Amino acid sequence: MDLFVQLTLTGLTNGAILALAALGFVLIYKSSDIINFAQGEFLLIGAYVTYAMIAQFGLPWSFGVLLTMGVAIVLGVVVERLVLRPMIGEPIISVIMVTIGLSSLLKAIVSTIWGNQPRSFPPFIPSRPIHILGATVGADRLWAIVVAIVMLVLFNLFFRRSKVGIAMRAVADDQQAALSMGISVKNIFAWAWSIAAMSAAVGGMLLANIVGAGPEIGGFGLRVFPVVILGGLDSIPGAMIGGVVIGLLEAYTGGYIGQGLNQVLPFVVLIIILMVRPYGLFGQEIIERV
Repeated sequence: MDLFVQLTLTGLTNGAILALAALGFVLIYKSSDIINFAQGEFLLIGAYVTYAMIAQFGLPWSFGVLLTMGVAIVLGVVVERLVLRPMIGEPIISVIMVTIGLSSLLKAIVSTIWGNQPRSFPPFIPSRPIHILGATVGADRLWAIVVAIVMLVLFNLFFRRSKVGIAMRAVADDQQAALSMGISVKNIFAWAWSIAAMSAAVGGMLLANIVGAGPEIGGFGLRVFPVVILGGLDSIPGAMIGGVVIGLLEAYTGGYIGQGLNQVLPFVVLIIILMVRPYGLFGQEIIERV
């Protein structure tokens, strides 16, 4: 029972962070039909910038976290304006290659500034052990779950209640209709990229607080693909549920079957979902008639 509880909490932690990264991925796809292969590197940037703010510059953790989120927002806007906007109207494969190149560029920037060696992350979230139903888990994992849930709820309220959020949903549904209503689609694209970068940065700092700041955080972003395929490329609730499902699946597989297979099984799920239901569990099925 204690192993089950420990694996469940570990899976929920990883799933919540995956959901934050997947949220940005889905948001970019919904608003601009772009598949962002650099989403993992946004996590990496968030982790290392938070490390720099707190450990290197000695800022209070609250101020450092806010500055990191600000840097992420600026990064998202810069990427959209300077990298993606010139690609409007180009073939989709060209845009995909640009995001792959952006991924390599961001990794190179991090490597140049901080090197390739893992850094001991300043724990701004308490990590003392907590006993739950016979299992022992770090308080940082529980806090990561809480922070991720709060962020996801705030984003959901933003999309449903705010003027910008409603405009983003309109652009996601029909860009031409949104243009006819006076919505600036280009500005919505910038909003989408900035929110995607901010949500990924929060996920990156939560992950770094648990495992430390290292280049492997960028690889964590690859696990977003099974999440968004499972939940649906254009479904925000699907990203949340897919993150939890994949996180739990990885934890249970690693705990009961063995390490190694837990890294492979999510991609097996990805292949199966693509074969059985290519639009995901909650994705919108689009039927084209010719």
